[in-house]
Order: sequence, then structure tokens, then C-alpha cells
Amino acid sequence: MEASLQTQILSPSISDRQWAAGAHVLALTLAILTAWLVGMAGVVGAGIVYFIKRDDSPFAAAHAREAINFNLSMLLYSAAAAVIAFLLVGATVLTLGIGLILTAPAGLVLILAICGIAVLWLVCSVIAAFKAWNGEHYRYPLTIRLF
Repeated sequence: MEASLQTQILSPSISDRQWAAGAHVLALTLAILTAWLVGMAGVVGAGIVYFIKRDDSPFAAAHAREAINFNLSMLLYSAAAAVIAFLLVGATVLTLGIGLILTAPAGLVLILAICGIAVLWLVCSVIAAFKAWNGEHYRYPLTIRLF
């Protein structure tokens, strides 16, 4: 009986779970509305939840911090993909189209990588929101812990 009481004390309240899930959903929604490559709005959305709940709810703050780190990571990966795309186009132009033999396959791989980033962003954000709603902790994959 004491174990169930301890579980009730340690489990986050419904309000904490709503705020935690809201951090993930708000970050994803703002990232989608501002385009995937401009995911800074997702960082801002999760940051708002973090600053509101950082002193009141360690659970919600931890989820918001995780959402911030994930969205920053995805932003960095997307920016790297954009730089590579720019370099591939530049290489094609500078070689007067002859470089297309090398840049076309690299461009296809890059397009697949960008699609993978978008799918990872979407799927992981939805999973994180459900985990938060259920009162569980979640660590995003491929996340650079900056914050």
C-alpha cells in the first residue's frame, strides 16, 4: 500500500502533464506553421512553456527543455542540409552543368535526408507529447543537448 502512495506522490499532476504535452505540441505546431526549415518558432514555443513552468513543475520544465533541445537540433540539421544544397547547386553552376553527374545523386540523397528529418521531427514530437500526457519522461533521439 505504501508503494501506491509513493507512486501517487511522484507521478505528475494532470496539469503538469498537460503543460508538458503542450510544450511538444506547441513546438511542433509552430514549426509546421513557419515551415520546417525555420523551426526556430518551435524553440520559442517550447521556451515559453519552459519559462512559465520552470519553477512550478520540474516535470513540465524537463519536457519543455527536451523539446527546446530537439527543435534546436532539428534546426541545425536542416540548416546543414540547406548549406549542402547550396554548395551542390554552386558546384553544378560553376562546372557549367558537367558537375551534375556528381551533384545529382548527392542531391537525391540530400532530399531523402531532408524528408527523413521532417518525418523524425513529426513522429518524435507526437511520441513525446503522448509520453508527457501519460506522465512518462521522454528523450528525443539524435538530440544535441544545448540547453
